[in-house]
Amino acid sequence: MSDDIPTPDQAPGAPHPRETQHLFGQTEAEQAFLSAYTSERLHHGWLLTGPRGVGKATLAWRIARFLLATPPAEDGLFGAPPPPETLEIDPEHPVAHRILAGAEPGLAAITRSLNDQGRLRNEIVVDDIRKLGKFFGLSSADGGRRVVIVDSADEMNVSAANALLKMLEEPPARTTLLLVSHQPSRLLPTIRSRCRTLRLSPLGAEDMQAALSQSGADLPAQADHLAALAAGSVGDAVRLINLGGLEIYAELIAILGTLPRMDRQRALALAEAAAQRGAAERYDLLLTLIDVALSRLALTGATGAPPTPEAAPKEAETLTRLSSSQQQARQWAEVAATITARARHGQAVNLDPAALVLDTVFKIQETAGQSR
Repeated sequence: MSDDIPTPDQAPGAPHPRETQHLFGQTEAEQAFLSAYTSERLHHGWLLTGPRGVGKATLAWRIARFLLATPPAEDGLFGAPPPPETLEIDPEHPVAHRILAGAEPGLAAITRSLNDQGRLRNEIVVDDIRKLGKFFGLSSADGGRRVVIVDSADEMNVSAANALLKMLEEPPARTTLLLVSHQPSRLLPTIRSRCRTLRLSPLGAEDMQAALSQSGADLPAQADHLAALAAGSVGDAVRLINLGGLEIYAELIAILGTLPRMDRQRALALAEAAAQRGAAERYDLLLTLIDVALSRLALTGATGAPPTPEAAPKEAETLTRLSSSQQQARQWAEVAATITARARHGQAVNLDPAALVLDTVFKIQETAGQSR
């Protein structure tokens, strides 16, 4: 895939998961896999689930390195070697070098491919899965392990999913299939039933900071704001840093702070910034942050206290003033559902971004006036 085409299994601005040496905050999932490996109960299909950006793909590539670089335990002159205690593989190991170079014959990575026009498809198609037949045939002669990573399995269309299901039902010998899934409910129940699930959790503050440092991201001064908005997702944190998400959210909260008599000039400026040429990612992020703000408004009214830590200056004060009761919490939750549906529909039919943002902000203003 050329450098100017986005890689579907890589967060913008972050290293590819195969380049990520360490995984933070997912010890339980790692140990669950190791336990299955050392007890010789290694399932052929694994479903790696959890929120986006918490390390599912990184874990999949760690498992792949481990399986391909770790020889099967055999009794020697002094007995069997001790079982491995970690998935860590020396970065100088030949397998690690080959994986990093995309040249490991025992590994196949399935993602969305390019169509005949050279554009990235919206889904994984059946031909992507059928390529595995050739992979299994070429790599079967050496007798070693084979690993397949599907990222993300949620993106398979029906034909691709059925083709993969056949492989899960009759897996080739010494083959491990690793399915990365953000929304496992979208998968065929028969696929889920033939895989063992590893659930990954959102990262805590320390693990988040360590993971961001590893990614090379420039950590902002407002680390608490970033932690609140990213909600334990390194991928979301990198996106927020690269697209100026903290500044966008701070401006959004400042505009909410002027309600019910909204500062229309600031709202217009926010809308125009979203409509600038080449600002598609910032526009999508703005819609996401509006969802976040409305969710935090509803949570404030429902619990009687704003979420902590704050995600922007004076956020707690603004949320408390606009949502101080259960009734107001319900109103904000209802308008959040309405706005989200309208915004995503507007994106789908290519409505003018500035007009859509203004319409969204005015709907929020209307709700603030009703809830006084």
